[in-house]
Amino acid sequence: MSAPKATPSSPQAPDKQAPDKHGGQGMWGGRFAEATDALVQAFNASIDVDAAMALEDIEGSIAHATMLGEQGIVTPAEADTLVAGLRELARAVEAGDVAWDVALEDVHMNLERRLTDAVGPVGGKLHTARSRNDQVATDFRLALRARTRRILALLREARGVLVDLAERHIDVVLPGYTHLQVAQPVRLSHHLLAYQEMFARDEGRLRDALARLDAACPLGAGALAGTGFPIDRHRTATLLGFDAPAANSLDAVSDRDFALEFLAGASIAMMHLSRMSEELIVWSSQEFGFVVLPDSHTTGSSIMPQKKNPDVSELIRGKTGRVYGALMGLLTVMKGLPLAYNKDMQEDKEGAFDAADTLAVCLRLTTDMLPRMEVRAERTRHAAGRAFSNATDLADYLARKGLPFREAHDAVGRLVAIALGRGVDLQDLDLETLRGVSERFDDDVYAALDVEAVVDARDSYGGTARRRVVEQIARARAELAVELATGDAP
Repeated sequence: MSAPKATPSSPQAPDKQAPDKHGGQGMWGGRFAEATDALVQAFNASIDVDAAMALEDIEGSIAHATMLGEQGIVTPAEADTLVAGLRELARAVEAGDVAWDVALEDVHMNLERRLTDAVGPVGGKLHTARSRNDQVATDFRLALRARTRRILALLREARGVLVDLAERHIDVVLPGYTHLQVAQPVRLSHHLLAYQEMFARDEGRLRDALARLDAACPLGAGALAGTGFPIDRHRTATLLGFDAPAANSLDAVSDRDFALEFLAGASIAMMHLSRMSEELIVWSSQEFGFVVLPDSHTTGSSIMPQKKNPDVSELIRGKTGRVYGALMGLLTVMKGLPLAYNKDMQEDKEGAFDAADTLAVCLRLTTDMLPRMEVRAERTRHAAGRAFSNATDLADYLARKGLPFREAHDAVGRLVAIALGRGVDLQDLDLETLRGVSERFDDDVYAALDVEAVVDARDSYGGTARRRVVEQIARARAELAVELATGDAP
């Protein structure tokens, strides 16, 4: 849900906000004699960010009101009135019919005021036995739960796309690189499946983080010390889908580990997307020309009509820093905070929500773009056969003939120098030249230097040989199928 932006209660706010019928300052001002300075009020407010948790706040309030009624803290009739009013309020939020008031600071106060206006004084009983501290901690967990599930679904979809592409391009060969220098040829399918593995780990990290998020419900912890009312925290935890109530009330209201874990997982996932984006940017350049990115996910130049810019990939690469910043920001906020809740923690949500939205849109764009990408297989194969990418195989050939590998390595190094001097590749050297370096060379050496033979020689488990890539595709498909079948997915 995209919440509307908060607006001041009047176009030109006065220097001081006058006390209202609920107390000196909004809903908490009974102790205050002087109105809050207008700039302080705006600085203190969080409604422009936490309005995004409106539905989660209502969900938590429904659970709380239900429990209050069951425990006899409010009457059953009052609980029914509160729950009915909250459900009607949820419909108004979903319809975009709620105007947020900065004077009421946050989403909790705004919704409580609206509820009280709708159902009367009984609305004031909703906050019995809870604090905004445990309330916001609960809302934030619920909000990140929903966002994590969405991202898990997008990661799984991206993995499926990569597996499909790997199967489609299983016989496309391209150079593999180390240090961005041609190393050994690999299958494009093998390369794509490397990212499938990365995204699978991203899923695992976020599922682990989600399990810990769901393990503890803060609701009922109060401001920091619990409450004297006979509440049933296990009941509210169950109603909200948590495993159990948080075991320590101080930790319950001050813990933001769940948000840090989410941001850490999101940062690593963005790093993986950024690495892929960097390769697509390089591969789509005129110098490489390995792929052609779709028009739908590229842009032109305002001055150079020939340009086709990989802007989506560049923005994904750039927005990675934005998600890293959210992680570092929250780590910095939390690093010096004494127990329990501190106002600093109001800064926890904006970066987390922005990171979740950023990761989600980057995954969506990548998943939509990849199947439309054109692979120029003839160009990739030509590049794979150049720059002495088969040098290791030549050394392996000598090693299989009984020459110690270090001696074989030295011999091939001398042959590379000869080929460089002649401006040819290793497979272009005649047998006489080869035997001039080592008598172990024979006519069968040329078959070993063919690009396809080089690729399929890498037949160890997890390697780039065709049968091993087929195994990787089958294993990835099986893992995805198990996730769907067992419900190990959002």
